[in-house]
Amino acid sequence: MAKLAFLGLGVMGAPMAGHLQKAGHDVTVYNRTESKAQDWVKTYGGAMAKTPREAAKDADFVMACVGNDDDLRSVCLGDDGAFGAMTAGAIFVDHTTVSAAVTRELYAAANDAQVSFVDAPISGGQAGAENGQLSVMCGGDKGAFDRALPIMEVYSKICRRIGDSGAGQMTKMCNQIAIAGLVQGLSEALHFAEKAGLDGRAVVEVISQGAAGSWQMANRYETMLDDEFEHGFAVDWMRKDLGICLDTADETGASLPVTALVDQFYKDVQKQGGGRWDTSSLIKRLRAMG
Repeated sequence: MAKLAFLGLGVMGAPMAGHLQKAGHDVTVYNRTESKAQDWVKTYGGAMAKTPREAAKDADFVMACVGNDDDLRSVCLGDDGAFGAMTAGAIFVDHTTVSAAVTRELYAAANDAQVSFVDAPISGGQAGAENGQLSVMCGGDKGAFDRALPIMEVYSKICRRIGDSGAGQMTKMCNQIAIAGLVQGLSEALHFAEKAGLDGRAVVEVISQGAAGSWQMANRYETMLDDEFEHGFAVDWMRKDLGICLDTADETGASLPVTALVDQFYKDVQKQGGGRWDTSSLIKRLRAMG
């Protein structure tokens, strides 16, 4: 079993770290809000640290799942950052969704510190984290990935290296681009059914068995019909991710017209006060339009 640090105990990080502790690893956690780390230790055991540096000391692997580029830089390179305490040969695995640019920056900084850096953003939502059924898309050196794979497999249903540093983040952008269009399409279909006086549940029972079926449909249609939006990834975070997608598309020359449009629709949801609603709340925008 390995000595691990886990930085960031949000709705994704806390259960992921819990799976590692349950699997028999020696886990030390850090969270910016210390009370969350205290609660985690009460639930799972293990230990907590007051800084990322303290958590990372002597760890074989340091896992992170924080908020954004600046948060990740801080836990890696800040005055109390993890890189300053990691031993040569240790591996930092980042599960945060961030830009490929900051990933490559930290990959280089990790090499300077004689440690490895694997970008490993995740998909599957809170339920996937709690059930240990996440999809993990990775970038970085193959040797580092191979060593980290048994650790990540504890909470994943698939974990694959896509390419060099940044490839994991680029793949996560593909994931968010695909989701944005799917959720908007599902929202429009359910909204149309409502306006047409159809039984939405009966409609989905039929169309979900054909080409229209998707994870979003299977897992979100009932709560969408019931006007409940407290079941997954928040709109605020989705807009953060789509912003990364659109900025990177400008850099690469990719055309993302539907993604840009749906991003603006999510902006409308935020104006409705729905920044913390889950991403399926796009249907709320359509309902508000009449």
